[in-house]
Amino acid sequence: MKNRLPESELEVMQVIWEAGKAVNTDYILPRLKRSWTRQTVLKLLSRLEERGFVSYYRDGKFKMYTPSVEREEYLEAESRSFLSRMHFGSVKNLVAALYNGSALSDSDLAELEEYIREKREGMDKDA
Repeated sequence: MKNRLPESELEVMQVIWEAGKAVNTDYILPRLKRSWTRQTVLKLLSRLEERGFVSYYRDGKFKMYTPSVEREEYLEAESRSFLSRMHFGSVKNLVAALYNGSALSDSDLAELEEYIREKREGMDKDA
């Protein structure tokens, strides 16, 4: 994985990932939660390019940006990093923190149980 994205760069990446196509700053700007200037967004895009998260090609006078890292790839790496940093690599500690903090409902727990059951069944088929 390239690196962890700061919140501002992540917001720009979310717009690019959601687009599902090459986009320019005119596409990105109105879809951001914050009201940044074009210059700020261009600086963020430049940083993202330097770090290997986006690439671009020219379409006339416009730079068209596409992701160089897929959202799922980034999310997986970021989730592993979060689990390691905040919960010492323990899924149990993560779920306990969410449950004790009332962030998990009964339906969330049922969804987790279903997910675990499906994963176990998939593992049994592969064995």
